[in-house]
Amino acid sequence: MNSVPLVEETRAGLIENIHSGMICGVNEKLETVYHVGNQEHYTYYRSAAKPIQALPVFLLNVITKYGLTREEAALFTASHRGETCHIAALESMLKKLPVNEDELFCPYSYPLNVEPREEMLRKNKEKRKLYHNCSGKHMGFITVCRELGYPIGGYWEVDHPLQQQMLNILSTLSEVPISEIKIGKDGCGVPVFAIPLKNMAMTYLKLACPDLIKDPLLQKAVTQMTSIMNEHPIMVASEQFICSLLLQDQNIVAKGGAQGVYCFGLKKERLGFSLKVLNGSEEVWPIIVAAILEQIGYKNKDTINSLRALKPYIIKNDAGAEVGTVYERFLLIGAHDEPSRNQEI
Repeated sequence: MNSVPLVEETRAGLIENIHSGMICGVNEKLETVYHVGNQEHYTYYRSAAKPIQALPVFLLNVITKYGLTREEAALFTASHRGETCHIAALESMLKKLPVNEDELFCPYSYPLNVEPREEMLRKNKEKRKLYHNCSGKHMGFITVCRELGYPIGGYWEVDHPLQQQMLNILSTLSEVPISEIKIGKDGCGVPVFAIPLKNMAMTYLKLACPDLIKDPLLQKAVTQMTSIMNEHPIMVASEQFICSLLLQDQNIVAKGGAQGVYCFGLKKERLGFSLKVLNGSEEVWPIIVAAILEQIGYKNKDTINSLRALKPYIIKNDAGAEVGTVYERFLLIGAHDEPSRNQEI
C-alpha cells in the first residue's frame, strides 16, 4: 500500500494516534511534482466527486431556464450541512426545478450540523430527503434527466444514461479509461468512482485550470461551475468547514469526501492535489492542506492561517485544558527527490 505518516497526535508526550496516507500533486503537464506515499493508490472520490457529478447540469441551460440564482446553483456541487441558508435555497429550487422531493433517491435525513438538527428535533420536525447533504446533487440529477429525456426511475443505477454520461466526463478529466475506473456505491446510493490518486489530482487541476480541457463545452461548464463555487463557498459546505474556507480563496477549487479523501486545485500555480487519510479522518484535513501549501510556498498566508486556526496544534480536553499536540509528520517529495525524508509504513 506504501502509505506514510501524515499527522501525529500526542497526549502527555506519548504518541496516541498516527494518521497515515498518501498525497499527490501534479503540474499543468500532468506530471507528478510532489508526492508522499503511493500516487497510484486507487481511491474512491466519495463527495469529492460532486463537482464532477454536477457538470451535466452546467452543460445545459438549467440555471437560466429555471431562473436559479448562482447561490442556489452552488448546491449542485455541495455537501450542505442543513443550515437555514441551505434549506431556504433548496426549498426555492424545488419550486423552480422540474423535481419532486419524493423523487430524490437520497435517504430521509436530518441536517449534518448540530444546531439545525437539534432545532428540528425540538420542533418535532420529521426527516426529509431535502435535509440530506447530497440533496442538491440529486436535484441536479433529476433535472438533467428531464432535460435530456432520460428516465427518472433508476437514475442512481450505474447503467443509467446519466451515470454513463458522468463516467465519460470523469474519464475525460482524469484521463483514466472507463474500463479502468472502479465503481462502488456511495452513501446516498449513487455510483461512486475510484481512480489512482495521481489522476484524481489531475481532475482538480483541470477544474482549477479549465483551459487544459480540450472540449470547449466542458471547459465552459467547468468555468461557470467553479466561479459559482468561489462566489458562494458557504453553500458548498458551511461556516468553519474546510471546503468553504478554501473556496473563499478565489485561487482555489476544493472539495472533500467521506473517509479521508480531499482534493484541491490552484489556479495561478497550475497545480492539482489529492490526498487520502487511510483511517478516514476528516479532522486532520486542515493540518495536511496547510502543510502542503506552506511547503510549496503558497503566497496567500491568510488562507494558511485560517486552516491552522481550524485545527490548532494544541489539543484541549472538554474543560479547555491543554492535554496534547497534533502536528504534520510529512515532507512533500519532489518528482526527482529521494524518498528518505518520509518514513513509509
